[in-house]
Amino acid sequence: MSFLNSILKVFVGDKSKQDVKAMMPLVEKIKSFESQIEKLSHDELRAKTVEFKAKIAEVRATVEDKIAVLQEEADTTENIDRKEDIYQEIDKLKDESYNLTEALLNEILPEAFAVVKETTKRFKENTSITVKATTFDRELSGSKAYITLEGEHATWSNSWDAAGKPITWDMVHYDVQLIGGIAMHEGKIAEMQTGEGKTLVATLPVYLNALTEKGVHLVTVNDYLAKRDSAWMAPIFEFHGMSVDCIDYHKPNSPERIKAYNADITYGTNNEFGFDYLRDNMAHSPNDLVQRPHHYAIVDEVDSVLVDDARTPLIISGPIPQGDKHEFNELKPKVQDIVSVQRHYLTGVLAEAKKLIAAGDEKEGGFQLLRVFRGIPKNKALIKFLSEEGVRQLLQKTENFYMQDNNREMPKVDAELYYVIDEKNNQIELSDKGIEYLSGKDNPDFFVMPEMGMEINKIESKGLPVEEEAQLKEELFRDFGVKSERIHTLNQLLKAYALFEKDIQYVVMENKVMIVDEQTGRIMDGRRYSDGLHQAIEAKENVKIEAATQTFATITLQNYFRMYRKLSGMTGTAVTEAGELWEIYKLDVVEIPTNRPVVRFDRDDLVYKTKREKYNAVIDEVTKLSREGRPILIGTTSVEISELLARMLSIRKVPHNVLNAKLHKKEADIVAEAGQPGQVTIATNMAGRGTDIKLSEAVKKAGGLAIVGTERHDSRRVDRQLRGRAGRQGDPGSSQFYVSLEDNLMRLFGSERIAKMMDRMGLKEGEVIQHGMISKSIERAQKKVEENNFGIRKRLLEYDDVMNAQREVVYKRRYHALFGERLRVDLANMIYDTTEVITQNNKEANDYKNFEFELIRYFSMSSPVTQEDFEKQGVQEIAHVVYEAAFKHYEDKMERNADLAFPVIQNVYETQRDKFKRIVVPFTDGLKTLQVITDLQQAYETNGKQLVTDFEKNISLAIIDDAWKTHLRKMDELKQSVQLAVHEQKDPLLIYKFESFELFKAMIDQVNKEVISFLFKGEIPQETANTIREAKARRKEKLETSKEEIPNMDERSAESRAAGNTQKQQVVETIVRDKPKIGRNDRVTIKHVMSGENKTVKYKQAEPLITKGEWVLIDE
Repeated sequence: MSFLNSILKVFVGDKSKQDVKAMMPLVEKIKSFESQIEKLSHDELRAKTVEFKAKIAEVRATVEDKIAVLQEEADTTENIDRKEDIYQEIDKLKDESYNLTEALLNEILPEAFAVVKETTKRFKENTSITVKATTFDRELSGSKAYITLEGEHATWSNSWDAAGKPITWDMVHYDVQLIGGIAMHEGKIAEMQTGEGKTLVATLPVYLNALTEKGVHLVTVNDYLAKRDSAWMAPIFEFHGMSVDCIDYHKPNSPERIKAYNADITYGTNNEFGFDYLRDNMAHSPNDLVQRPHHYAIVDEVDSVLVDDARTPLIISGPIPQGDKHEFNELKPKVQDIVSVQRHYLTGVLAEAKKLIAAGDEKEGGFQLLRVFRGIPKNKALIKFLSEEGVRQLLQKTENFYMQDNNREMPKVDAELYYVIDEKNNQIELSDKGIEYLSGKDNPDFFVMPEMGMEINKIESKGLPVEEEAQLKEELFRDFGVKSERIHTLNQLLKAYALFEKDIQYVVMENKVMIVDEQTGRIMDGRRYSDGLHQAIEAKENVKIEAATQTFATITLQNYFRMYRKLSGMTGTAVTEAGELWEIYKLDVVEIPTNRPVVRFDRDDLVYKTKREKYNAVIDEVTKLSREGRPILIGTTSVEISELLARMLSIRKVPHNVLNAKLHKKEADIVAEAGQPGQVTIATNMAGRGTDIKLSEAVKKAGGLAIVGTERHDSRRVDRQLRGRAGRQGDPGSSQFYVSLEDNLMRLFGSERIAKMMDRMGLKEGEVIQHGMISKSIERAQKKVEENNFGIRKRLLEYDDVMNAQREVVYKRRYHALFGERLRVDLANMIYDTTEVITQNNKEANDYKNFEFELIRYFSMSSPVTQEDFEKQGVQEIAHVVYEAAFKHYEDKMERNADLAFPVIQNVYETQRDKFKRIVVPFTDGLKTLQVITDLQQAYETNGKQLVTDFEKNISLAIIDDAWKTHLRKMDELKQSVQLAVHEQKDPLLIYKFESFELFKAMIDQVNKEVISFLFKGEIPQETANTIREAKARRKEKLETSKEEIPNMDERSAESRAAGNTQKQQVVETIVRDKPKIGRNDRVTIKHVMSGENKTVKYKQAEPLITKGEWVLIDE
């Protein structure tokens, strides 16, 4: 592939060079403005920002005037169709305004960038800058120590505090940084090497886009960087009258956070931006909203946020009834027992396999070895044995034999196993023997799921009274639910014991299980594994098992960031993920040249047979380098390895610092010391993101920072990140990776050729192999993993896109209901949709009586269509007539409500307005009562119409929120249940799309009917005059925010297969077909077992519903 790439480069050219070449004319333009800008006084330099803003206002003026005129018309017109047309025109004009603004920003870019560069230059060259004081200067001087006022003048110091660290400004943009700024303004990703000043580069596009006053978000991976960068860069922007804030300083939903979002430039972490979006979509008043529309965002460490964290859902959840009830503690002894039994059995099998192979019986020895590998692949004795000459090839050969013909012979290998582990896909599957062992002789049906269709038919064939039959069905469903949850709990416990290791995937701190980020080694505070896996690990580690919660709102980071009008990013490691970033986000990666050539020496990998040899070699090398006076950064992939190396260095009496998940809070201090002569720092491969290791002249003369990688990571960019710690700004340095055949990457994806080559060369223990071909082979293994991971993320994106499309519809309706201005259009559409559904359903059944009944039920009105017209006319004609009558009836009713309420409002306003600002007015539909909050003065000034608007808003919000929470729970259940489709050779994704569409359609219909029904029936009780009272502040629900680590779809499928194994009936029956076979496209009638509802669908659509047990096939 690399040969093909080199050929393509000859004919097509190097992409990165072409990208940079295309931007060079703009760089020259920026430099041409520098001489003009240099001549300006400090006040004239600041006036440039005012000039740019005036140009933007001028180019927008015409469009904004048109929008204002249309908005006024929309507020006054009563014609709903015209209202809808106006709102569509306004949306188009907003797009036009954005495009005009972008064109102007491109035009003023060279001059604006020159202004920012000149500002940084003046702050570097002057200890203080005195200018004429503006109102903004005066406001800032009260809270910022670097601004002092002297009469009409303000003096800006070039020294200030950056999140607890005193700094003196000493940076000016290089030419290559101007290229990075251009790339980010154009909505691309700028890949810049470590030490190239990404934080400074961001000031260029941030300033330019902040001129629009629409808000610029700079997103970081942790709150330390958000707070540091916002304080570090703020004076450069504030000098030009731009406000800067950081959301991580302020509490959610606080006035301070609202102010932070209203700033021209807002810094913050990816999590907080996402959670604020979700909180806004749970707000009950426009005053509670914190975010503005998503305009422009720059994502720092973009690969970490948009690739590593992309599929992580942000979740706001609340308590559910009996959420603390579970069977983890009850089932834990059974799982501990089965894990212990399998381990004990396979330890003996491994010893037997070794004897057989040593005796030359490769067939039986290979068979036993494969059995051990499928049962305990992470066993250290097994891993060591596999590194011996010829053993891995024997295992591969045996596995290939038993995997042929679609794994036809594999059951022979698995026959004596209690469960099988697929380490590559992180899956675990219980065998029949395992189920039998767990169930025990006393209760063989403990894990056997009832066959729902068969059991329901048995109940219905008994001819019992309706009440007794319903009770038996209820018991059956309860049993099904209990066993289903039990199997799920058991699978998660088994996974916790067999696949998840303490101090590798997670650590236990302060009596809590905390997930460790595999990329950075940092603790991911607040994040939990989903689907009960976290609770299973808590049970395993004997810490408090947290109660289950219900999802109220959720979004993945990839869908949150795709909402921005313009998105860009910066990182040191993105080019290896360029395909994914383009395919999902349409973000192009531009490689920015370094300011000075990189002189770091990257050596070829050293490959050893065993981990022990490798670690001994690492310690020898580190000891030697430390004595030479060079600082060393040792990169590890887990807490366990970092602690092992720390112990080995302590034995050699080599002083060192350790930075891992347990000590992540000391990161900044440890990284600051890492450049001292002879300093040894043990850290994870991506430690110190966002911080530079600075070297003294003595260290540079000694050879610079030495990077020692103890293992190749699954992803090439993680290794590049570690290498990038050395060689910043032309500093000397070196990097060396140590690899063994026992490493995870080499065991799972490494080329078999490396093992064969080492065997052929007859390498003895402790000997090493090093060659460029070997390093290339390892990189190919990493590419395999990257492609596999991209496939998983892309697959999950397809699931998430379904959810996202639904979320957009619901949140848009909610937004309209919250503000009220477009709510009337939505209500008109609800009325029309409901009339169409009622008409269509009854027209198909030719049931005029039910048609009349449903109009009374939902619209509280008699039919405007006679039976004769109902039979003659088409669905659209009837629906239109009904809609016209219903909407007229609705408007009249709302007018009557306003007239009825006004005397009461008038009385309260005229006699008690000094006591009340907002009042509560009860509305009832005869069954439920809703307390509607309205502004007393507005209700009085609009003759009661404001109360009617608030009534519509309150009803819509309450019903939408309730339905959406229920729908989210159903979607969670659906995502788990569709994985059973793999048993039927079907694609779970297709079933998920079909089923979720049906669920969403049903939810929207239900919302429409409930909203319409309450609005048409809702009235103010006659005794309202005596019940008017002041509205109290809404009581806040107890909510939790979390990020879930979700298993990929393959893992879910494996869990489902394991669950499927438990559904096998223990009585073998011979089935004789007594009815003709049903074709996949034949239409069949199915019945819902609880509601009794019938519907006719194609058999291929009915199958998954019948499988779930909620529907049964009935004879027509």
